[in-house]
Amino acid sequence: MDERSFYTEKEEVRKAQLVCPSCHKDFEFPVRWKVCRKKKELPRGASPEDRKKFDHATSYMVRLDDLVACYKCRKRFEITGQSTVLINDNLGDPVSDPENFGNR
Repeated sequence: MDERSFYTEKEEVRKAQLVCPSCHKDFEFPVRWKVCRKKKELPRGASPEDRKKFDHATSYMVRLDDLVACYKCRKRFEITGQSTVLINDNLGDPVSDPENFGNR
């Protein structure tokens, strides 16, 4: 069984407070994330090996955007202050800060 069948995938846009390295202004930029939430139940037709994989699976987010454009100077810069992949079991809160998500 494919591991993607353990998750529901959805693309979300979350705001991130970033500082432009050129003009040194801070703005809220929209950043796209692919949010993969673990399903509540194991899909039908799963083998015992699939059951073990499902038990160890956790919800995660993957950042899709690597570059953003500044609103003032229009220069593009790379997002370096955020993680690329964030792992957590409680991904139900859409207002949670993705920069602090999964950090310990």
